[in-house]
Amino acid sequence: MTNGPGISRTPLPQGFKVSGVNSGVRRYRPDYGLIVSDRDAVGVGVFTLNECKAAPITYCMSLLPSKHVRAIVTNSGQANAATGALGRDNNFRMASQVSKQLGCLPHQILTASTGVIGKQLEIEKLEAAVPELCEHLSDFAEPFSLAILTTDLVPKTVSTEVKLSGGSVRITGICKGSGMIHPNMATMLGYLLTDAKLELGVADQLLKQANDKSFNMISVDGDTSTNDCAFLLANGASGVGLANDDDYKLFKDALEAVSQVLAQSIARDGEGANKLIEVTIQGVSDVATARKAARGITVSPLIKTAIHGEDPNWGRILARLGAEGIPAHELEKMSLTLQGHKLFDNGAPIDFEKINVRTSLRSDTIQIVIDLKQGKESVTAWGCDLSKKYVEINTDYN
Repeated sequence: MTNGPGISRTPLPQGFKVSGVNSGVRRYRPDYGLIVSDRDAVGVGVFTLNECKAAPITYCMSLLPSKHVRAIVTNSGQANAATGALGRDNNFRMASQVSKQLGCLPHQILTASTGVIGKQLEIEKLEAAVPELCEHLSDFAEPFSLAILTTDLVPKTVSTEVKLSGGSVRITGICKGSGMIHPNMATMLGYLLTDAKLELGVADQLLKQANDKSFNMISVDGDTSTNDCAFLLANGASGVGLANDDDYKLFKDALEAVSQVLAQSIARDGEGANKLIEVTIQGVSDVATARKAARGITVSPLIKTAIHGEDPNWGRILARLGAEGIPAHELEKMSLTLQGHKLFDNGAPIDFEKINVRTSLRSDTIQIVIDLKQGKESVTAWGCDLSKKYVEINTDYN
């Protein structure tokens, strides 16, 4: 598996190309991106549960699932959320202009937007940029990944090849996200592309399963965006499908792995973040409660600031577990390990050398492992520390 940052050329599956240009909405960087399939693709999506949904979200929800997707166009800088009827009209204009240039129908073009809420699209600038957007297409993911960034520090891409019984297929993932990250479906945008042949219902199931183990298990600040969405496009250009249960499992595992790499990259790139926090709860009998508890730890300001300050204050973690509904009898049996140091077990604290644990917290990846000793399931969530820089970014953003 190859992934960025650090990888400057992330290959796309067969039949896909992308582009990214500057439309003039943003001054110095690409702000308009396009993903194109050279044939009709199966398209499915998962979307924010925030009731305040951006215009591109309601538009795509009305179109998906579909067997006839040809492209996804995305603008950055303006979220086109809380923009009323004009925002919906502008979103359709964006799709229509791209469809004309590609020679297909508007309903074959999906849309996504990211940026400041409440600002109307500068639609004339976007429309004027469409010819260039459709002409300068690349076989690598980077032009698109750069065009969709907002407060992100780095582009986020990953690609892998999966060997199935009928041949090899490729899965490439692209995403953006840094702040207003607490997906609940699903600011986070995710794009998963494959040249595998997938049935519509299978693609929908695969995306939802991957999403539940990746994007829905990250949090930067606890705020669910108006624009969160993740798409899976499968154009079948490889000619290879999922012929049996083994193929299905191989593809499912690869899609989940790609999604998790992307999800972790979002959490690591959280606004002002210095540390990725990985929370694993094992020995689980009630998966739903454990998922809620793991995410609760990643979103707690007290825990996030303790991690930032390299303070092994395990009491904050224990308190959050109780607040998230882990029963008292399970808390009495559980163990809690921080960076490989067991700090709590069987209802009681364990003596530890604080300086050793503090030293281990200097790492840029912090692992919290909780064993409830109740069952065989496990869940993992990802978040980041909370720094003064987060306040500065979100004070100056607009």
